[in-house]
Amino acid sequence: MAGKRINRTKNKVSPTKRPAAAPPERKTRRGAAPSKNGDGQEHAAETDDATDDVAHAESNGEAPAAPKRRATAQSMAAKQRDISVSEFFAKNRHLLGFDNPRKALLTTVKEAVDNSLDACEEAGILPEIWVHIEATGNDRFKVGVQDSGPGILKKQIPLIFGKLLYGSKFHRLRQSRGQQGIGISAAGMYGVQTTGKPVKIISKVGANKPAHYYEIQIDTKKNEPQILNGRGEGVDIPPGKKGADAIAKHGIEWEDQPHGTRVTIELQAKFVRGRGSVDEYLEQTAIANPHVALHYKDPDGNTRDYPRSADKLPPEPKEIKPHPYGVELGRLIALLHDNPNVTVAQFLTSTFSRVSGQVARKICNTAKISTRSSTRRIGRKEADSLFQAIQATRIASPATDCISPIGEELILKGLHQVVPGEFYAAATRPPAVYRGNPFQIEVGLAYGGQAAMQYVTKELLRELIEETDARTIRQFLVHTFNGLGSDAADRILKESQLGTRQSPSGLKPKDVEKLLAAMKGVNVSEGQTMEVLRYANRVPLQFSPASCAITQTVIGTNWRSYGLSQSRGGLPKGPVTVMVHVASVWVPFTSESKEAIASYPEIQKELRLALQAVGRHLGTYVRRRLKVKQQSDRRQVFLRYLGEVATAVSEINAVDRDSLYEQLLSVAKKRTSDADMKLDERGRPIEESELELGKNVLIVDPTEAPAAINRATVATDSEVV
Repeated sequence: MAGKRINRTKNKVSPTKRPAAAPPERKTRRGAAPSKNGDGQEHAAETDDATDDVAHAESNGEAPAAPKRRATAQSMAAKQRDISVSEFFAKNRHLLGFDNPRKALLTTVKEAVDNSLDACEEAGILPEIWVHIEATGNDRFKVGVQDSGPGILKKQIPLIFGKLLYGSKFHRLRQSRGQQGIGISAAGMYGVQTTGKPVKIISKVGANKPAHYYEIQIDTKKNEPQILNGRGEGVDIPPGKKGADAIAKHGIEWEDQPHGTRVTIELQAKFVRGRGSVDEYLEQTAIANPHVALHYKDPDGNTRDYPRSADKLPPEPKEIKPHPYGVELGRLIALLHDNPNVTVAQFLTSTFSRVSGQVARKICNTAKISTRSSTRRIGRKEADSLFQAIQATRIASPATDCISPIGEELILKGLHQVVPGEFYAAATRPPAVYRGNPFQIEVGLAYGGQAAMQYVTKELLRELIEETDARTIRQFLVHTFNGLGSDAADRILKESQLGTRQSPSGLKPKDVEKLLAAMKGVNVSEGQTMEVLRYANRVPLQFSPASCAITQTVIGTNWRSYGLSQSRGGLPKGPVTVMVHVASVWVPFTSESKEAIASYPEIQKELRLALQAVGRHLGTYVRRRLKVKQQSDRRQVFLRYLGEVATAVSEINAVDRDSLYEQLLSVAKKRTSDADMKLDERGRPIEESELELGKNVLIVDPTEAPAAINRATVATDSEVV
């Protein structure tokens, strides 16, 4: 017994023979009672899992294991670091329009062309732009865009193309295509990520000066440019043949110009035709920018030139100061801190537009602040009073010379050059304001004309079928040809005797010929859906139409009163193309990729009024056109039976049949005189010798051939079948 340890306490239990305890109740972290550690500080109970582990260990008679320690404040602080804007957009490139290879190609061309147009217009140079796309491998393309602009200084080239959020337009309140300084540098970053090849830039600022050549990529962690050639400093290329040979060695196509810039980006992409393609973007750009000359070469080697239809630059927009109505309280406080040594009255008159000395005194009196008070002494409470006083004071709208609309005449000219039709109308609304930002709405409309898809060549149709990613022929027709509705696609398939679920890639040559014949023989205008061309500061918007204020307003307009059929919640039916342009110092895009315009009530109101203006012209023309058609059909009925009537009457009354026929024919023409009617710009009957085209309406011969192939396709040199 001496070697045995006897437990003399009745209530104590040996650790080796402790009875199983009931499992403790599960408690959440929030509901756990606090306990104290060795330092006397309270801490929360551990999680449910830790409590269960302790209870399980105690029930087995084992020593409870220490609960796993989670991250501490010190360890979490050690993991935190700055996020570069380049690093953020590299991981979220879909925000900038690089969410798929097809869209990436279009976004790259779009950003380069927009920058070129802005540079040329700001320098007062009529823009001429060369766009070259070349296939370099499997799903890899080289994009080169050159302009005739003023060129870029050597020290600025790396920052413009190798640094996100670097530019001169963000803080300027004037109309421009680019705003944030992201687009072209983001395109280069995408190219480096997908192909590993740097962006190549050549810029020349004078005829007898050397060109600067850089190979650049972005350091995404620092948002800084990395220059890969010339030992980190780039190289200078001399003028003349020697320089041309040096440029050719780098695989760059340089158009010999006295000044300009060319950017070349190789990226992973997919080239297709149809909606949302580079072809469509360039054609729409030519419509809204009639002063630009475009030269385009696609990966198949086809070239197309868009000559300028206007030899005069649009009026240069002027920079304005911010309007008080567009400044929020936080921004107002920041501006006050940036101007600490002036009086409140001086601050208001020098910082904002349309604020005179009298208006500044009225604002200060309403806010109960002295006009001579220093901005250094204005705290948050006084700033709030000042902000409320600004909203309560009547201030004139900002100046509108900061925006440059296209103009009704050029809209008509651009539409007539590209969009086939027989009636064109345009309307430009007076400038308006949203949140203190001036904007202006313009609308152009094209109606009638034969469907452009009926002029597609056999070779072009084969190319479209090879490049499409549609699963069925029906999808191919609807998504390739603009304005072609599902009903018209079904009629084409029925005429061609092809299956709706048949794949385009499986079509044989005979099937392609049947499809082409059906496309040319079927009347598609009845089921054709209105095509909406959206623009913001002369830049086409080709994606996210459903979330755009332009599309929503077009759908919300009652087009039935203007002679078009329209179902509720849908676009109207008919051979109609509507072009809508929003010009503003700051376009409210819904995302960084600039694909849709936000639905501000002020913008939607002006959109609705502009659409109604062109709609009234269309309604007048359609009603007159319908009346002419009805009278023409009526005359045909008369002419069909006049001969028999004249013969019968001459036999009964014994009168001269030819003389009677001429009299009856004269009466029939007089009764149906509307069939010979000529219409003026308001749809009213006029004499042929008095036909004049109005400034905002254009009527052409409906039998006239369309000016161009369908906007969703590219014209080729092949003869039309």
